[in-house]
Amino acid sequence: MSDGDVGNGRAPELYDSLDGQVALVTGANRGIGAEIARRLRDLGATVYAGSRSMTNEVPEGTERVLLDVTQEGDVEGAVDGIFQEVGRLDVLVNNAGVMDSEGDVVATPTAELDRSLAVNLRGPMLLCKHAVPLLLQNDGGRVVNLSSGMGALGEGQSGGSPGYRISKTGLNGLTVYLDGEYGGDGLLANAVCPGWVRTDMGGEGASKSVEAGAETPVWLCRFRPGSPSGRFWRNERVIDW
Repeated sequence: MSDGDVGNGRAPELYDSLDGQVALVTGANRGIGAEIARRLRDLGATVYAGSRSMTNEVPEGTERVLLDVTQEGDVEGAVDGIFQEVGRLDVLVNNAGVMDSEGDVVATPTAELDRSLAVNLRGPMLLCKHAVPLLLQNDGGRVVNLSSGMGALGEGQSGGSPGYRISKTGLNGLTVYLDGEYGGDGLLANAVCPGWVRTDMGGEGASKSVEAGAETPVWLCRFRPGSPSGRFWRNERVIDW
C-alpha cells in the first residue's frame, strides 16, 4: 500500500526530524515503550519517559518522569511538570498496558478486570484529559494509542483475557472520540496494533521483535498536520476496528 492509499485518502506527510518537539511516552522503562522513546529521542524530540517508579531505568537521553497511569495525581503532575519545564507537548504515546489471565470473564478475578481497565483504558483517558490542552497549542499534536487486534469488534472475541480485550476496544473508542471532538482543532489521534511482540507481556514465542513492534507507532508519531486521524493501524496500513 502506498502513502496515497492509506487512511481516508490523505497521504501522511511525515516529519523527518522532531527537533524542537516534545513527547511523553507512558510505560517507557521497558519493551515497546522504551524502544519508542529511544527512536523519538533519535529523531530529535525531547522525550519524557513515564515509569511507575523513579528507580526504573529509562532510555539514555530521555527525561524520567514518575507516572503511574492509574494515579491521577501522577498524570496531572507529569503533564504540569512538562508544561513548566518546556511549555509544550507535541506527542502523547499511551503505551502502558497490562494483560489479565486467559480465563473467561466468569473465571477472571475482579481485581484483574479492574486492573486491566484502569491501566489500559482509564489511564489513557486521564492522560488525554490533562494533556489535550497542551497538545492543542500547536497544530498537529498527536495521540498514539497502543491498542490490539484482540480488541477489534470484527475479530472473534474468544480466548480469554476479557479485561484486556474490552479495554482495548474502549481504547479504540477513545481514539475515535478524540478525532471527532478535537480533529477540527488540529489534533491527530490514531490507534495502532503493534502485533505479537516479544516483550514481558507477549512472551518469548511472539513473532515480532520489539524493534519491529515499535515501527508503526513511531511512524504515527511523525505525522504532520493534516495527516490521517481517527484510524486503527498495523504495519503502516489501516485495519478494521
